[in-house]
Amino acid sequence: MASDETPPPLSEPRRGPAQPLPASEAPFDAIGLARHLLRTVRSGALATLDPDDGTPFASLVTMATDVDGTPLMLLSRLSGHTRNLLKDPRASLLFSAGGKGDPLAHPRLTVTGLVRRTEEARARERFLMRHPKAKLYADFPDFAFFALEPTAGHLNGGFAKAATLTKSELLLDLSGCEAIVAGEAGAVSHMNADHADALAAYAGDATANWRLTGIDPEGMDLLAGDRTARIPYPSPVRDMGSLRKVLVEMAASARAGGGGPAA
Repeated sequence: MASDETPPPLSEPRRGPAQPLPASEAPFDAIGLARHLLRTVRSGALATLDPDDGTPFASLVTMATDVDGTPLMLLSRLSGHTRNLLKDPRASLLFSAGGKGDPLAHPRLTVTGLVRRTEEARARERFLMRHPKAKLYADFPDFAFFALEPTAGHLNGGFAKAATLTKSELLLDLSGCEAIVAGEAGAVSHMNADHADALAAYAGDATANWRLTGIDPEGMDLLAGDRTARIPYPSPVRDMGSLRKVLVEMAASARAGGGGPAA
């Protein structure tokens, strides 16, 4: 059949479908959006591999994050996905924001990596702060905490917004932030006990009972029932003195009308 289109020279490969750009080259804040999804989405799809035939196995799990953003899960050894992971730790997690209308119009992030059991006390504390009802079964003998060490991320931020991310782009570098990590539990407890009004101001919503569930060098995570909010600082903090100062300044700004709505 005749065609008016001139084919490309044999030395010039035909272009295939557009590929996602590296996050550093994306025309939008891919790293910021990916980290936002990590911190705000509390449940998602865990995909593991059946060790017998390699069949992908997807299941619904609840998720939290460590201080650096490492995904955390509380899993039962009686579950198929846990049995799969104990034989082959390769897995992926889907973080989907969801919302009204077309589900594919909302941001989602797939994180791939290796899932291993963790005995870190902080992992337990941060997960249970994010999922208080899990305290009812967290100490059952068949349950344990697991962490996914990311190898890569694939972000779809909505129409024409796609990017790939490296481990270092997904997670925070905690070098020099040891004081924040060490003081997090005390700061969270203090804020929840004595500064509920400030938490509501940060969230931009005084109608809900907001609780602080985690603090890290880039921001804080809030929870009110099933609602979450990620509140970034104006700039990262690396010590407790800087954290206290920025929290006071943010509360004053929010009360003066500078706070935004909760996510």
